[in-house]
Amino acid sequence: MARVTGPDFVALQVRDLEASGRFYEERLGLERARQSPPNAVVFRTDSIPFAVRAPAVDLDAVERLGWGVALWLKCDDAGELCEALREAGVEIAQEPFDGPFGRTFSLIDPDGYVVTVHDGS
Repeated sequence: MARVTGPDFVALQVRDLEASGRFYEERLGLERARQSPPNAVVFRTDSIPFAVRAPAVDLDAVERLGWGVALWLKCDDAGELCEALREAGVEIAQEPFDGPFGRTFSLIDPDGYVVTVHDGS
């Protein structure tokens, strides 16, 4: 029987593709992949590719994007990143704390997605 082996690609649907691409590139330090389809900005990430993409649905028809979805990104220094984001005016949804996955915090991206960042394994 065929079986699913795990996530292989993660993408967030966003209102302004270039603005979101810049946010993840400039604020979080992700590097753009050499190739992306015309409706997406794909980033070079370990081990699962991550992208922001043009919406396939009306994003303004819902109160908040991403309800029920937990997106975690790994970082080499979550505390340092949190401070840099705060200084840049990025909303911090959950202040840094030490948890089972190392130093952890959550931010709000330009479309209102809650993104959790951690620096442990």
